[in-house]
Amino acid sequence: MIAAIIAAAGSGERFGAAIPKALINCGDRTLIEHALASMSAVFDEIVITAPAGYEERFRELAGDRARVVTGGATRSESVRIGLAALPTSCEFVLVHDAARALASSDLTRRVIASLRSGDVAVIPGLPEIDTVKVVDGDGYVLSTPDRAPLRRVQTPQGFSYELLNRAYATGGDATDDAALVEKLGARVRVIDGEERALKITTPSDLATALQYLGTTNEFSTGVGVDAHAFAEGRELYLAGLHWPGEVGVDGHSDGDVAAHAICDALFAASNLGDLGSNFGTARPEYAGASGSQLLQETTRLVQAAGYSISHVSVQVIGNRPKIGTRRVEAIVALSSALNGADVALLATTTDGLGLTGEGKGIAAIASALIFKN
Repeated sequence: MIAAIIAAAGSGERFGAAIPKALINCGDRTLIEHALASMSAVFDEIVITAPAGYEERFRELAGDRARVVTGGATRSESVRIGLAALPTSCEFVLVHDAARALASSDLTRRVIASLRSGDVAVIPGLPEIDTVKVVDGDGYVLSTPDRAPLRRVQTPQGFSYELLNRAYATGGDATDDAALVEKLGARVRVIDGEERALKITTPSDLATALQYLGTTNEFSTGVGVDAHAFAEGRELYLAGLHWPGEVGVDGHSDGDVAAHAICDALFAASNLGDLGSNFGTARPEYAGASGSQLLQETTRLVQAAGYSISHVSVQVIGNRPKIGTRRVEAIVALSSALNGADVALLATTTDGLGLTGEGKGIAAIASALIFKN
């Protein structure tokens, strides 16, 4: 049996986040979801060590792919807890940091292959490309070591279960698992690591990680526009909300221009047609449908096509209603209809020009960012 421990109990303090670091989004997924996606197909059992108080959130994200236990105050303590949760029948154990969320399945498989070939401890590493100085407590250089034999160590790190258990039974503390194994006198093999397995600790690290995602062409964007003329006797629905006392607009459905523009942006990004082809007059079941209903149905279609919605932005164009008074409420309504996606809502006028400026109607323009699963 091959098992994995994903250390995910970090606080995110250095990142400046109010949530645990493993729950920070990178693209359309959290760091822990990225880590699970690359590892879940490789292992017989995975244990995640989660921060106290966040266990249920981690269980929601992990589903049946991993077991979640409460981690400790330090990384070593968390790994020790994770080890105790594994069956003693394990042959090999790999320990991975959720902060290295983009480490590939290939890297994991190469660590396992090295273990199967006879090594008892295997870690990935990259050559040190910078000159390194050893300095004293006052900041003065003591020496300049040769950088040729130096390696920047990464995870996942793999070990025989028996060896890793012995190493952690000593009660020691270290920044990586191999350091504890080295103290037992075991030989540690270093294999080639990969640049994308960087440790995401700061916002700049996250920006670098997003560049790796971008190079895979997994992101797609789309733009949508909608406009309707005001119509006496109609109720106004906009941005997923009912606006009492405001004149509504003509339309096959409820005429929610913000929702319709978002739908078109999502259809454009996913190449699924447009609002008319999906919900037009040829589909009588959508007559009078609410903007929220169309957003929910669009979300279902986009997800069925293999995409997740990362972010949408919509700008309402018109003299009325005043969006600012209900902006937060509208964002919540739109995000809820989009299955929790991030939403930005803006508003502007056209200085008296055109349909919207003359007060004859209302319009919206939206953009969408989606991620290929």
